[in-house]
Amino acid sequence: MLKLGEKGAIIQRDKETYAVAPHIPCGVATPELLRKIADIAEKYNAQALKITGATRIAIVGLKEEDIDGVWNDLGMAPGAAVGLCVRSVRACPGTTFCKLGQQDALGLGMELDKKYHGLDLPGKFKMAVSGCQINCAESWVRDVGLFGKSEGWTVVIGGNVGSNPRIAQELTSGLNDDQAFEKINQIINYYKETASKGERLGKMIDRIGFETVKAELQ
Repeated sequence: MLKLGEKGAIIQRDKETYAVAPHIPCGVATPELLRKIADIAEKYNAQALKITGATRIAIVGLKEEDIDGVWNDLGMAPGAAVGLCVRSVRACPGTTFCKLGQQDALGLGMELDKKYHGLDLPGKFKMAVSGCQINCAESWVRDVGLFGKSEGWTVVIGGNVGSNPRIAQELTSGLNDDQAFEKINQIINYYKETASKGERLGKMIDRIGFETVKAELQ
């Protein structure tokens, strides 16, 4: 039998109820999905629906005995909200919708989410893709961030917004979609091989030195 944590159920402040957050890749939802989530929240008398910083919709205040029923009714996978793994990828509208977009943030973000969401790694790992330098997806404060310019993608690494915030450092720029995807794959593999358990990418960079990491990733 799966434990509650393995079911994506997170205990709440009252120590009695739980929240679940189905995975919504890059936060793109259809009207049908929103209706389904709302109907299920009403069916199980949830206390609230909360849009999270990772663009999930958390169903908050569920009874333990209802967790299985909620997931069965949703028919969706849990969002990777806890644990040492790749969390949901954030992405802005990019060239799909935004007049300021320079690159296809949603397209690349969806591909990254499809390949990496939930992947076990030495530490928590967050990614964000912004279609331009305004960085609406907050790429500078993610383990791996991308933002678009007219000449291609810039990749930054080592950012986070934890208890010790860290601004990412620029690794490379001028990449097309395929090159950016391959560079991220290289970064993740290097991090997986090099980091200590529980060590975020930024801490690993501070331990090894950015120039050493950059040289390894050229």
